[in-house]
Amino acid sequence: RENKLNLTKKGQKFNLVGPKFNANYLIGNLFNDDKSFKFRLNKDLNLNVEIDQVFLDTNFQMNNLKGNLSLRKSVIENANLNAFFSENKKFKFTVKTTDQEKVTTLFLDQPEPILKRYKFIKGFKNGSLDFYSSTKENKSISNLKIYDFRLKELPILTKLLTLASLQGIADILSGEGITFDEFEMKFENDRNLTVINELYAIGPAISILMEGYIEKNKLISLRGSLVPATTINKAI
Repeated sequence: RENKLNLTKKGQKFNLVGPKFNANYLIGNLFNDDKSFKFRLNKDLNLNVEIDQVFLDTNFQMNNLKGNLSLRKSVIENANLNAFFSENKKFKFTVKTTDQEKVTTLFLDQPEPILKRYKFIKGFKNGSLDFYSSTKENKSISNLKIYDFRLKELPILTKLLTLASLQGIADILSGEGITFDEFEMKFENDRNLTVINELYAIGPAISILMEGYIEKNKLISLRGSLVPATTINKAI
């Protein structure tokens, strides 16, 4: 899809206004391991945004994207953007930077077009996503929550789930995937090391509780338990 945008300057601020913006290429590069993609500006930028339609891919779009953002040295320093997938499905992205920390939040009532770009997730459907992250001195503490979703394939983990639950086997054989009511991951990033303090997922067929760490391009170490019982799920 083509872009139809108009960029104008008023004082020290720029206005980005238009009926259409194709964000598919931009989002795709954010999830691309190829470091050749770089975004650089020669100066700081304050931008007001008002776009009627934002296309995330060939199937999903957001409407009425409005807000503002400021960039310093090509990095988003502050932002407040809102949009709608439909009347009751929302998008909200905020960034607030002070001398002590940088706080980023993201809420999506339609996370499928974002999450499906991760190579280790296949067949993600439905759900809503709520993300919070606080960064101080290059170290971040984050919390990711996803509600009411279905996974058709999570390459290695799905095989374990089918062994742990008869209902999980039935879901996979039917092609519908595994349903979860809630997923939450609390983790910390410090340069190339990600420490998962707690990861849990609760569903009608299975519950998962794990912790561990991921060292970029080197090692993944996770340990925990799978519980195929709804009543125990609630107790956990």
